[in-house]
Amino acid sequence: MVAVLAVCARAGDTNHLLLDSSALAAMGAGNVGGVLPAVGAPTNQPPWSGALAAGLTLTGGNSESVLASTTIKVQRNNPTNQWTFGGDAAYGENDAVENTEILHGYGQYDHLFTQRWFGYGSADALHDGIADVGYRVTVSPGAGYYFIKTKQTVLAGETGPGAIAERLDSEQNYYMTARVAERLDQKIDDHTHVWDNLEILPQVDRPDNFLVNAEVGVEAAITKKISLRTVLQDYFANEPAPGHKDNDVRLVSGLGYKF
Repeated sequence: MVAVLAVCARAGDTNHLLLDSSALAAMGAGNVGGVLPAVGAPTNQPPWSGALAAGLTLTGGNSESVLASTTIKVQRNNPTNQWTFGGDAAYGENDAVENTEILHGYGQYDHLFTQRWFGYGSADALHDGIADVGYRVTVSPGAGYYFIKTKQTVLAGETGPGAIAERLDSEQNYYMTARVAERLDQKIDDHTHVWDNLEILPQVDRPDNFLVNAEVGVEAAITKKISLRTVLQDYFANEPAPGHKDNDVRLVSGLGYKF
């Protein structure tokens, strides 16, 4: 059993901080994967790879609480294509009052035209019951470029149009966006690597309505299958659901299992 420590603090309704030992497989459509092989180069990687994590926190006494979370990511690479799919969920209560309700899924397909240029198509779906986000679905096609692509460092940028359909509280919104994203993966040594992802989604006809999704993480391998990871995530919505804060922060630290 994985021991889990969870702390949940909320300012308003959507500002909260989670610290648990459920490792993130990866979140959001901009999650960093491994180095893509050169176009046409052979690969010895298995067709599919993935990671799975789950955690449970229970407290009793002066305060009774529960927090359960799970994440999954699967990925397939070949010399010219990459498919990535994942999801995560979290549910928590404190003294019988619900304080966490998150369901999230994503997918992205990348096709390399050269060793540097690639095209992509991505989709992302989010439900956050505490933030009154009934659903937020984002789709975006576009183009990307690897500024650096070595065994130690991968730095890529992505840009393209997008569309968002969402329900905030009882209000439904549909609008077009632009998308600008950056992802970096830096290998420190044979056992440790760090990464960051940044995604900005401004509404085309109202740029003051925008989303920012950011993630910074570090992972250290314990064995070939098990690793220790710490991930900081920040989700900002400039126009949140009425009566809610605009920022959602999560800090996740724990164990991950690769398969």
